[in-house]
Amino acid sequence: MSLSFYVHIPYCIKRCGYCDFNTYTPSELQDGATLEIVSNDYIDAVLKELEFAPQQIVPTIFFGGGTPSLIPARDLGRVIDEIKKRNGLTSDCEITLEANPDSVTLEKLESYIKVGFNRISFGMQSVMPHVLQVLDRTHNPANVEKAVSMARAVGFKSISVDLIYGTPGESLDDWRQTVEAALALDIDHISAYALIVETGTKLAAQIKRGDLAMPNDDLMAEMYLLVDQLCQEQGMSWYELSNWSKPGHECKHNIAYWRNQNWWGLGPGAHSHVDAKRFWNIKHPTAYKQKLFSGETVIAESENLTADQKRDEAIMLGIRMREGLLRSDLSSTQIQTLSTYGENGFVEMLQDRVLLTPTGRLIADRIVRELTF
Repeated sequence: MSLSFYVHIPYCIKRCGYCDFNTYTPSELQDGATLEIVSNDYIDAVLKELEFAPQQIVPTIFFGGGTPSLIPARDLGRVIDEIKKRNGLTSDCEITLEANPDSVTLEKLESYIKVGFNRISFGMQSVMPHVLQVLDRTHNPANVEKAVSMARAVGFKSISVDLIYGTPGESLDDWRQTVEAALALDIDHISAYALIVETGTKLAAQIKRGDLAMPNDDLMAEMYLLVDQLCQEQGMSWYELSNWSKPGHECKHNIAYWRNQNWWGLGPGAHSHVDAKRFWNIKHPTAYKQKLFSGETVIAESENLTADQKRDEAIMLGIRMREGLLRSDLSSTQIQTLSTYGENGFVEMLQDRVLLTPTGRLIADRIVRELTF
């Protein structure tokens, strides 16, 4: 058995208006504090938590956030080194860094390569200034191309960009320009996510007041089908509901999630899944550090998955992927349900498996609900 690691870096310089992730600006953690002050012993705490994890070999490590690229490479490298020393890494271990294109320089990128990173994912979101403004994103769109070029120059083997579609005020042509600009970059992978308006965010408040309006479902569907078409035309194949890549550049870490393999999440609010047990950490970074330095557990809650839950999750996750669902894993009732969708062009019924078509991906959640009801 293997064990992937997710490492959560819970810091951002500024909170984006749509974001409800477990991230904090320095001033939210301590009045007048700098990033250096609030994060100076954070890696020490992460290494303390690592002591509780199983010692299985590691095929992937993913540093997410927050903005991991705000943290010096030498500090992130301490985590990689300790995992390597303690667990061992596979010969092709994928080690990913999420990065804000404004937060990297050539020197920083070189230092990340030196400590072991080989894959980087930039938060691009859009090339349209008015879309970035609604999202409260701070980066300059021109810096994405510069960051990608520098990352390739220093030796990153795989480069991805994250895009968001369905922002209030974004047209189909706006989205086309964003996707075409992304595909013109020297990248290997694109993730494209529909904007979800989360309760309690600045964006949710703006929509509730009527300052902004969400696009309708038809436009959202057109946006999804457009990114799928443009990626396929440029040699990036769809391999998961929201992800496209060149051959051999699929994100192995996320595939571990979708296949329900074992992973351990290090950091406040991080979730883990080990041998059909799911657990998650306390959310606040200060409490997280205090408990670890006191020798206490940081697990907030846990659950053991039942046979029914495992079966339902296998369907929910498997249907998202290009391999689809094996007929042998489905009941006759489920196959009949899928056959009806097949008659309407939403799924492809092959001899041994069932795959979603592009239009079927638009209603994946609905299909899953019917299969697992």
